[in-house]
Amino acid sequence: MTIPLAVTTGDPAGVGPELVVRLLDELRGSAADPLVVVSSREELAEGLERSGLAVALDGILEPGRVRLVEPAGPWPSARGAVSAASGRWALACLERGLELHAAGEIGGLVFGPLNKTSLHEAGMTEPDEMRWFENRLTGSHTASEVNVTTSFWTSRVTSHVALREVADLVTSDRVLESIVLLHDLLVGAGTPAPRIAVCALNPHAGEHGLFGDEEITRIRPGVERAVASGLDAAGPFPCDTLFRRGFDGSFDGIVTMYHDQGQIALKTRAFDGGVTLEAGLDLPICTPAHGTAFDIVGTGAATLDSTRNAYRLARRLASAGVSAH
Repeated sequence: MTIPLAVTTGDPAGVGPELVVRLLDELRGSAADPLVVVSSREELAEGLERSGLAVALDGILEPGRVRLVEPAGPWPSARGAVSAASGRWALACLERGLELHAAGEIGGLVFGPLNKTSLHEAGMTEPDEMRWFENRLTGSHTASEVNVTTSFWTSRVTSHVALREVADLVTSDRVLESIVLLHDLLVGAGTPAPRIAVCALNPHAGEHGLFGDEEITRIRPGVERAVASGLDAAGPFPCDTLFRRGFDGSFDGIVTMYHDQGQIALKTRAFDGGVTLEAGLDLPICTPAHGTAFDIVGTGAATLDSTRNAYRLARRLASAGVSAH
């Protein structure tokens, strides 16, 4: 029997509710896709109204395949704005999803876009949802966001930190850990011998130390340690040309040094279909690689591609018995 995935709408004031009901509508009649939807009837009804779908709520909550689990607390009906109430609801849904995981009832989790300001106004003390998950789950790697398109994967040595802090946070150990994490995920997802490239930090990969020596003192040693352990890793390479080589098929994944170094390339390549995998944990957790899009809530402009791909990746990993670590 296929183990269910849990799905939450993310921030209720964003596009998550309308995207989740559209996903549920698309999956109607698929016996291979059992789901636990962590939400409320009121929120899903609001999502249907925003989406414009001509379907009844009970039509997408199929008995025997889709189970609705409602978290504690009131659902906030506001849309298109930051609020503590929305943050509390989003966190309550995620907490309920993790409880289902602890009880062995789900094999993966998909959540809609979150707003970090709303989460912090609701009392979240971690800097982002990645660290929030890390504090509540276990794993064999340091938790890290991995970004995925239909054909390409990236991991990050640093993530949600100020750019001025990046150089100090790039270490040989972190580079090695990011390579190993990306390698293990790609193997688990069906690439038996992944080829991984590593970005430089500085312009022209430092030009032999003229523009910074992190490539020499920190990044290359991490790559060499990965190669010595038997992994197919290479670099550091100048970032301005590396992604073209990756997209042309020379590599299966790229390790980047900081958030925007990879995100700019991936979102230019596949803005509508990207997925963020909360990796390094004992549960596959995926989310669309876009934000709450407060400005287009209920307009029909939000595309389903990223949410659909997040679901498919979580299903793929869960079906293969692969955790995100």
